[in-house]
Amino acid sequence: MDCVIFGLDQEALKVLLIKSDYPLYEGKWSLLGDLVAREEDINQAADRVLFERTGLQNLFLEQVMCFGDVGRHPSGRVVSIAYYTLVNIDQVNLLKQDHELHWHHINKVGEMAFDHNKILSTCLTRLQQRIKAEPVGFNLLPEKFSLRSLQLLYESVLMVELDRRNFRKKVMGTGLLIDLKEVETDVPHRPAKLFRFNHEKYDPSEIKGNFV
Repeated sequence: MDCVIFGLDQEALKVLLIKSDYPLYEGKWSLLGDLVAREEDINQAADRVLFERTGLQNLFLEQVMCFGDVGRHPSGRVVSIAYYTLVNIDQVNLLKQDHELHWHHINKVGEMAFDHNKILSTCLTRLQQRIKAEPVGFNLLPEKFSLRSLQLLYESVLMVELDRRNFRKKVMGTGLLIDLKEVETDVPHRPAKLFRFNHEKYDPSEIKGNFV
């Protein structure tokens, strides 16, 4: 079982990687994963790995697909179920505090161990599809946020530059943002209006087409 832990900070989308301890891939980075114990199911194993590495629990985790190509693991026939999650890096306290565990810019990963580049690419595509169709990114924002912060979040995940006017028109058109009648404080730029996501009103069945 492998977990792709995507993280967002002020700069860009990143992924949490660990140095592989497999001799054939010495010096290469790999995704975080583990064997599934006899007494736990697949979803429990994914939750465990996430908690052991980040200290976070009860996060959104999506099972993506099974990777079982013959020869994907040098030690024999190994099948892996891939999951991904998206976290705010500033809220993560990495429990494995050593030089072998690092956040990597998504575009600067390089060649990884095993077939982990394939797994990472597959999970990134799924995340991008999901965040366009559903407001999963709101979980990474503070309770009060500006439209600028919301747009930066989507641009980081989708890795595109969005038109400011069209983006704001679309997200406001969902009716899921509550204008708090407040503005930002202690910011180096012109204070922007603050909004809150209306969790009570959100109904996936009512979202027509892409969310953004």
